[in-house]
Amino acid sequence: MSLVGRDRERERLAALAESGGALQVVGEPGAGKSALLSCLDGHLVVGVEAEAGLPHAGLHQVLHPFLSTSSGVRRAALDVVFGLSDGPVPPVHLVELAALEVLDAARAVVLVDDAHWLDRESQDVLGFVARRLTGGVLVATARTPVFAGVPALSLEPLASDDALALLDAVAPGLDGERRSRVLAQAAGNPLALTELPFGGTSLEETFAARAAALPADVRSALLVLALGGAPEADLAPAVEARLVDRDGAFRHPLIRSAIVGAAGVVERQEAHRRLAFVTDHPDRRAWHLAGAATGPDENVACLLEKTADRALLRGGASAAVSALERSALLGDGDQRARRLLRAAELAAEAGRREDVERILLDVRGLDLTVRERALVTWLPTTFDDGVGVAGAGELVGLAESVVAGGDVELGMRIFWSVAMRCFWVEPGPAVRERIAAVSRRLPIDPGDPRMLAMTAYVCPVQQGDAVVAGLSAVHDDDPATLRLLGSAALQVGAFADSVRFSLAAQRGFRAQGRFGLLARALAVEAWSRTRLGDIAAAEPVAAEAAHLAEETGQPYMHGLAIAVQAEIAALRGDHETASERAATAERIGLAAGARPVLATVQLARSLAALGEGRYADAFAAVRRVHDPADPAYQLALRRYVLPELVESATRGGHTDEARKIVEELDTATASPALAAGLRYARALLAQDDEAEAVYEAALDARNSPWDRARVQLAFGSWLRRQRRAAQARPHLKAAAEAFEAFGTGCWADRAREELRASGESRGGGGELTEHELTIARMAADGLTNKEIGERLHLSHRTVSTHLHRIFPKLGVTARAELRQALAD
Repeated sequence: MSLVGRDRERERLAALAESGGALQVVGEPGAGKSALLSCLDGHLVVGVEAEAGLPHAGLHQVLHPFLSTSSGVRRAALDVVFGLSDGPVPPVHLVELAALEVLDAARAVVLVDDAHWLDRESQDVLGFVARRLTGGVLVATARTPVFAGVPALSLEPLASDDALALLDAVAPGLDGERRSRVLAQAAGNPLALTELPFGGTSLEETFAARAAALPADVRSALLVLALGGAPEADLAPAVEARLVDRDGAFRHPLIRSAIVGAAGVVERQEAHRRLAFVTDHPDRRAWHLAGAATGPDENVACLLEKTADRALLRGGASAAVSALERSALLGDGDQRARRLLRAAELAAEAGRREDVERILLDVRGLDLTVRERALVTWLPTTFDDGVGVAGAGELVGLAESVVAGGDVELGMRIFWSVAMRCFWVEPGPAVRERIAAVSRRLPIDPGDPRMLAMTAYVCPVQQGDAVVAGLSAVHDDDPATLRLLGSAALQVGAFADSVRFSLAAQRGFRAQGRFGLLARALAVEAWSRTRLGDIAAAEPVAAEAAHLAEETGQPYMHGLAIAVQAEIAALRGDHETASERAATAERIGLAAGARPVLATVQLARSLAALGEGRYADAFAAVRRVHDPADPAYQLALRRYVLPELVESATRGGHTDEARKIVEELDTATASPALAAGLRYARALLAQDDEAEAVYEAALDARNSPWDRARVQLAFGSWLRRQRRAAQARPHLKAAAEAFEAFGTGCWADRAREELRASGESRGGGGELTEHELTIARMAADGLTNKEIGERLHLSHRTVSTHLHRIFPKLGVTARAELRQALAD
């Protein structure tokens, strides 16, 4: 009856059952969500408020019929969070991948009613699954959407004709006045239309009135059932009252809440007390005892704290937070701050910003220790790398005081927050120096990867060479350590090292399912690869980084990845895409002045303008990265955009200004990127009588293949302008072929234009460039594409592209023929 007027919704569900995937059905209580689920035949799970504090309880309900399809590491992760085995707490994304694997393999139809009552951990995992499920079907109902990024079907009130038809079907004998009143009260709500004709002015009132008319023992049994227990009395009268079905389940979730709401405080406390003494589950007992408490009770508070400990062993941070908050409320006052701040720390680690803010409000006015005061100040800064939160100087003093008090670990965590903020925002030279001074007093080995990374963030200029040297001395296979090293390498312009460390970190993060850290490692790799010109490999990496950063709630990493995508599009010559992505990234970066995002946006715009010959625009964009008053200024990254700055300046009439910036940065440096940029800049700015020697010195230096190609293009162009066309052609030809292999077509076009201007037609000559000859020799010696790429800092895809060009030039069709062809 209640599916009157829902034909469109039924068709949507039928189509989903055929195609697979996920859907949320949302609407007010009584809108027909549960009735709509009954149209599908599948495994039904119902969210129950009484189990909302038990971590992964809902997920276990969803997966338990299908667990036989899973094995290995992922099954072990599920066993731990379900409490079926002991072991280290698995990363949340490993649990999510395991759940996805189970449901995809089972190809089952899973129906989750009242998903808003599932525990928070289960909601998070099922949201991840719902966004990716292809092999099965997942349909969840809730009052409002609970899964971000999952399609939602909203159940609106029934149209007046459908409402009238439904009412006439369930209560055909109503008089006109009563009929009109029910229609007005129900307002198109299907459940109200089926229940209000038999009494009451609202659904809650109707259900409560029916329960009140039952015998006392039945009412008590219904309350126990509503609180998650098993009733002892005969529920036949409740079946006759249309409150429960013949299987003893509530006919509608709204009935459960109506029963609890209608019960008095003393009745609820007594029901909880009875349930506490009949359950053998320690966590359920603790929560029932908390519900039975009539005032402060330290014994119950201790039981809840143990519940929190057990929840953490099962990966239930949100459940632990709830238990600690309730423990703080029930326990002794002198334990209140400790319990609340422990809950706040867990909420911060789980990324629950709103929970942290709420808990810290409860801490106000309490007597705190030095460590606790430090936590109150620091915890709000742990989100979004502290961007948008003022007070780097205050935080570094806080870190120093905590370390002085003996808590080195917390001090390091606070100090790391300070260092990260030096990357995203600009605290100024005085604050940077203060941070550096404090870091030197920390009882940590300067060669420790954490200290190397922090030094790179805080002092990328003064300590850059020391960081570059330190990177080669570290040998570690921990993914988190490798990620720090990759980030440190990026800060000091050691991009090949940055790619190497980031790639190694990603393997561990993927295996562990740590997608938040994986997004960071991917973004660092993409930024570094793009500066190396290896955009064929950087493009998919940047796309995955953007996707994962958005999904894991890291807006500034998301913005940085999109900015890198804009840079890649500009290098490819896709200027429209570059402009769109730059605008998107800029909106994210401007929200809180995230400087690396804004600096990369300006770099992308400068590259696009260079590609279109708009040299004044190119200079204006990249000049912003060097202006301390501009939000796009970034102390470390500004040193790695010198080629764009000087090229646009020399072509657009800003040579003197560019020369001043180069003079400021001109120094002997171990930073590969800065050293290469300075060599390129010196060559472009050199006087004609010394330019050739400077260009040749740049070519003789150890450069990345991308940097070398840029120098060859600039040198060949200079030689052509000096009327030395024959000497220009080999450089221009090599540059054109390198840019083509990199996938930067517009750069290859520039080189070919210069080549034609030198008097050589397109496609002339079949000789190998020096770069191609190196690759050919390595391949002839038996090295794989991957091994060649590692030696030349290229992706295996780029090496493959080179070989596709080399084979026709040498007249060979297989690698085995290379040695003889080279000898000939």
